[in-house]
Amino acid sequence: MKILLIGEYSRLHNSLKEGLTTFGHEVKLVGRSDGFKNYPVDIEIKKKYDSGWLKKTRVLLLKLTGVDLHSISVKRQIKNLRNQISNYDIVQFINEAPFHCRPKTEKAIFQFIKQHNKNVFLLSCGFDYLSIKYAHNKNYRYSILTPLHEDKKLEPQFKFILKRLASSYLDLHQYIFESITGVIASDIDYHVPLKNHPKYLGLIPNPINTDKIQYIPLQIKDKIKIFHGINKESAVRKGNQFFTEALKIIDAKYGNRVEIITTSSIPYNEYIKLYDDCHILLDMVYAYDQGYNALEAMAKGKVVFTGAEQEFLDHYELAPDTVVINALPNVDYLVEKLSWLIENPDKITVISKNARNFIEREHHYIKIAEKYLATWDGKN
Repeated sequence: MKILLIGEYSRLHNSLKEGLTTFGHEVKLVGRSDGFKNYPVDIEIKKKYDSGWLKKTRVLLLKLTGVDLHSISVKRQIKNLRNQISNYDIVQFINEAPFHCRPKTEKAIFQFIKQHNKNVFLLSCGFDYLSIKYAHNKNYRYSILTPLHEDKKLEPQFKFILKRLASSYLDLHQYIFESITGVIASDIDYHVPLKNHPKYLGLIPNPINTDKIQYIPLQIKDKIKIFHGINKESAVRKGNQFFTEALKIIDAKYGNRVEIITTSSIPYNEYIKLYDDCHILLDMVYAYDQGYNALEAMAKGKVVFTGAEQEFLDHYELAPDTVVINALPNVDYLVEKLSWLIENPDKITVISKNARNFIEREHHYIKIAEKYLATWDGKN
């Protein structure tokens, strides 16, 4: 079977491709490489107006005329790739707007690709209309929009997300949902808004290639190492401020028993080296389920503080604090959980092993590829 995967976030489609090819399928991945992590794609859509004077020209022209050079460039590249992206049995878009173009252009690109292929599926992953609308309406107990709900002065930091609620994005969303065979959620955060939707095919967990991620057995010889990696761009919507405040208390309480490593927007390779050596990793607060960063850390055997809400526990039939620690927007709670681990280091070792086993059981890239194949075939 010929499969075309469109777009890449956090290595999701690369891991899925690696699983699918083990079954002998021909798989191509088309898209932009994903930012500083630079994940590989088979057919690259070049970002010609993302830096330097070309970016300045794009921004100026957009302000003066409403013409977006990036959207024009991407659309032209897609049309020139017609022979390479046509006649696939399955096409899957990672998001409603995977090329970061204007909604009108994304719609035209989707229409063009659908016209030249068979079954088209969509992943609910990243910022899409339904999940952002659900969060904006305060239907989650908390979400990435909670900081904005609590402080309207933060609105400039959320412009990129809020624009997904504009009428142009609603039009794109409606057109895509009318056209696709079905939509798949990549985790609980996207599953919740899609429940009972007629086009919803269910949740398929993020695929993790555990063959490429080595499990690192935790050894606590002296101090317990806690790693908190902050990305300034997303710190507020991830809730990193709660970790920062909790760590101040932990440092004062257990200074001689812990080593706290905090980084801010460092290169990915440096980030990985630093967190490889830690016991506990603080990922994010405003989530119900784990994202890719948390899942990869769990695969390495880290005790991760991230999304692990009751919906997640129910779905996987887990008890709290067995494979991951649910992070809440509450400093006292975070201090309590960190203190429990510091005072009971044997729990760190147990959770570490459980985390790796959980990833192999529920997120193994070949098992996940099988689930996608069954869902695309209508056998889920």
